[in-house]
Amino acid sequence: MCLAIPARIASIDDNRMATVDILGVSRVVSLDLVPEAVVDDWVLVHAGFALQVIEEEYAVETLELLKSVPFFEDQEPLIAEEA
Repeated sequence: MCLAIPARIASIDDNRMATVDILGVSRVVSLDLVPEAVVDDWVLVHAGFALQVIEEEYAVETLELLKSVPFFEDQEPLIAEEA
């Protein structure tokens, strides 16, 4: 079974390699499969490649589900709660 993780694009270099943020961890991934992706887009990442651009709502919902797994429990909330 494979799992693609939502990530937000922080920056893109001239070779279409992106630095992405996944629950506060930075990784470098290829954007070759999603030429339309731009900074601040959310993408699904697997094996060093962004596979698809996704909506922020879906990304946040998925990451919150992942955080229910014991390994991710101590992570900070993704969106600040309104006062």
